Amino acid sequence: MNFRILLMIGIGGGLGSVARFACYRYITGAHPASFPWGTFIVNAVGCLLIGIFHALAEKGDMLTPEIRLFLTAGFCGGFTTFSAFAYENIGLLKTGDFLNFSLYTIGSVVVGLAATYIGIMIIKLI
Repeated sequence: MNFRILLMIGIGGGLGSVARFACYRYITGAHPASFPWGTFIVNAVGCLLIGIFHALAEKGDMLTPEIRLFLTAGFCGGFTTFSAFAYENIGLLKTGDFLNFSLYTIGSVVVGLAATYIGIMIIKLI
């Protein structure tokens, strides 16, 4: 593994983490609710972006391998957060909020897969 690639992934991850925090704070501040909308929306947007980035990389010379890693493993890896998803689900279970737990878990998987697919299809249609 070359140091330049690791550095690019690290920078992308840092930028993705800062973007995630800013989006999460904005969403939860604007729409406080028992449902974890902040993480849900951030993860859905991250799935859409990774679909777009992978499709751009597959479409030809639109992204170099290094830029693809910067955007996918770096930015999207830092932007999306499975650990927050898991932690918030534990919180919902602890409070007995089984409805939001179920909606969040199923919705995150379905919306995440759909968003990734939509991102790929957007690029294929261009």
